[in-house]
Amino acid sequence: MIAAVLAGCATIPPAPREPITAEAREIIARLDARAREFVSLRTLADVVVQQRGDRTHLRGVLLAKSPTSVRFEALSPMGPPLLIAAVHDGRITAYDATRNEGYSGPATAEVTGRFLHLPFEPADLVSIVAGAPVPPADVRAASVLAPDDLGPSIELIGQDNRRRIWFDPDTATVRQFELTGGRAEARIRYVRNGRGELAGFDVSASLGGGATVRYQNPGFAVPLAPDAFAFTIPKGAKIQEIR
Repeated sequence: MIAAVLAGCATIPPAPREPITAEAREIIARLDARAREFVSLRTLADVVVQQRGDRTHLRGVLLAKSPTSVRFEALSPMGPPLLIAAVHDGRITAYDATRNEGYSGPATAEVTGRFLHLPFEPADLVSIVAGAPVPPADVRAASVLAPDDLGPSIELIGQDNRRRIWFDPDTATVRQFELTGGRAEARIRYVRNGRGELAGFDVSASLGGGATVRYQNPGFAVPLAPDAFAFTIPKGAKIQEIR
């Protein structure tokens, strides 16, 4: 899984600013407010990654805490975890117990793409697993698009990427999220139960490959200590710095 994705989303040149309509501003505000409701998540997760004909299935514990902390710990049938990956304090740290190898580097979109199959900055990564992707911090242009089979959507152009968010017009619940950053494109389609509660998501990427993530008994707004995301690679492991 650590080597599943070899390239994340590249950036696009900064877009010129365009006037944003009142309708678009209202949608952006609703999506932003929805994202701000998220505090934390703790859940069991089944993760299946497919890349270049290979299929990897992992089951583990997923933790997320606003604004920028995520941790996934793949469980083994017996003994210590097989894989631990944490994004915290602007760094990503991962350890593959099967090879006794550790990885450490800045939590950029390129690095998280390689390790987590989700090529996003930490704040975006948290919002993705929370089911509430956020608009760009600096929206330069916005277009409200006609509804399709997933309902209405809005296209948002930020400083270095383009995002399209499909949402429920009544609740602002996100149904699908698409990010384009030049060389690559990632699409997240959310899965919800009959009560509208988040049950996981599917990931697809234009460079090939994808992943499915399914939650089991997710707990939202649960207490999580800050040190739940701190992780030190075990002594004796071969450590590789990643950029």
